[in-house]
Amino acid sequence: MAMAASNASDIKIFTGLQQIAESRHYKAWLLDQFGVLHDGKQPYPGAISTLENLASRGAKMVIISNSSRRASTTLDKLKSLGFDPSLFIGAITSGELTYQHLQRRDDPWFRVLGKTCIHMTWSDRGAISLEGLGLQVVENVEKAEFVLVHGTEALGLSSGDSVSKKLEELEKILEHCAAKGIPMVVANPDFVTVEARELRIMPGTLAASYEKLGGEVKWMGKPHEIIYKAAMAMAGVDASDSIAVGDSLHHDIKGANASGIESAFITCGIHASELGLGGFGEVADVSSVHALALKYDAYPSYVLPSFTW
Repeated sequence: MAMAASNASDIKIFTGLQQIAESRHYKAWLLDQFGVLHDGKQPYPGAISTLENLASRGAKMVIISNSSRRASTTLDKLKSLGFDPSLFIGAITSGELTYQHLQRRDDPWFRVLGKTCIHMTWSDRGAISLEGLGLQVVENVEKAEFVLVHGTEALGLSSGDSVSKKLEELEKILEHCAAKGIPMVVANPDFVTVEARELRIMPGTLAASYEKLGGEVKWMGKPHEIIYKAAMAMAGVDASDSIAVGDSLHHDIKGANASGIESAFITCGIHASELGLGGFGEVADVSSVHALALKYDAYPSYVLPSFTW
């Protein structure tokens, strides 16, 4: 079985994906989207042609994303940005995993979860539908059996609508939820994401705060093995034939390490400023990458400035 890099000195720094693809044949490529393929607004230079090059070599590509939206929505989004969805065998999102577990309830933890919830969602980005889950959204913490977090901009209402809330207002509600002792399901474990080179606060930040308040959190995505296992099952491969590509050391690379999967760290995403990078495609200093890997205790097999061939 291929081993993931176990320390900073094992990391190989390359200039393009071609070097990885030619050095070893990975059957499955588990690809993060935000910060790797696009910035939420447009594809990164070279990303589309790189996907085409991988596809021509027979690579099975799966989008593995901490997006709180369903898998079909993620593929539609990629199509709208100019990507060809047929290049991927599918997408596994934390939102899809959350939906399936809440619907099926065949997992012991979800089986005992109640049906009434406080729902934190998006406003600017569009609220997340809970249709088909049999849940009752409540606004009174005393009536809630759990907290469901899809976004960081709004509070879901029992009417099905939502009302915009500041992050501080949502955190205040969570203080009451933690005091009551109800669990949280977080449908996007990211702390921040990069959009048009700006960082935006994501649901994982609320979940981390909730744990500090003593609350129980069910993390439905990277860096937890649940999403990697689902992606490998979709591709019909095991860890030794897989490589994960992402821009977050804490989520993408740490998750790959925990799942025994080799990984490629893209430096132009959320860690760009920490690495002192100013422009797209700028190559990170080796010592800076090593220091950051040690800081996050996450060790990629390869490092690339961007998702380019």
